[in-house]
Amino acid sequence: MLNDVRKENILFIDVETVPQYKDYGTVPESKRKFWDHKASFLAKTEEQTPEILYERAGIYSEFGKIICISSGFLKTNEGTVELHIKSMYGHDERAILTQFLEIIKKLAQSPQKWYLCAHNGKEFDFPYISRRLLVNGLQVPGILDVRGKYAKEIQLLDTMEMWKFGDYKSFVSLDLLADIFNIPSPKDDMDGSMVRKVYYEEENIERIVEYCSKDVVTLAQVVMRYKAEPFIPVENIKMVP
Repeated sequence: MLNDVRKENILFIDVETVPQYKDYGTVPESKRKFWDHKASFLAKTEEQTPEILYERAGIYSEFGKIICISSGFLKTNEGTVELHIKSMYGHDERAILTQFLEIIKKLAQSPQKWYLCAHNGKEFDFPYISRRLLVNGLQVPGILDVRGKYAKEIQLLDTMEMWKFGDYKSFVSLDLLADIFNIPSPKDDMDGSMVRKVYYEEENIERIVEYCSKDVVTLAQVVMRYKAEPFIPVENIKMVP
């Protein structure tokens, strides 16, 4: 499918999420019972209490929230390929999602058919965004709403799914693909497991935004390799305010 899609018609995205509350102790009692029930299925040992497991609440859309969406698209001018990246972030999830919807609206108005691309997007990013849109009283745009659609109608690309080539036995991380492809991306001082701590304890959302935008860079470079095209030079990566 990827070979039939123009690289300039792909919006690369990455999402960062955290638990809705700083820690288990600050979760309202009315909501805590639902997490306790969820945690009972997640726990593999007696030591994994709902309180301890709450650090993982951010990966579940019912208990987490979005704090950053980074997006990027490729622009080719006289043979030169540039990657333009814009990040939407903050403490107001509805505001972040509203900004994201504005981008999607512009894509829908384009005469070209656009696609969204994320790593493990079909299992995480795409459904997470869709569910949080509904929670915030916002409409799920057509490009994200896969309900009732045939496979050929879906405009969602998943770099992890494409790597599997029909093999569903294993998970491959974006970092691993970057390593085996020798993708020239800057190393970071954090990983996804640290997002909650950096957000709630360090209160350093800018660090998270930088981490998120770097994942978009890596994602775009992976697609360039999937298409057997040269990597985007570092000097051609532009951050859009």
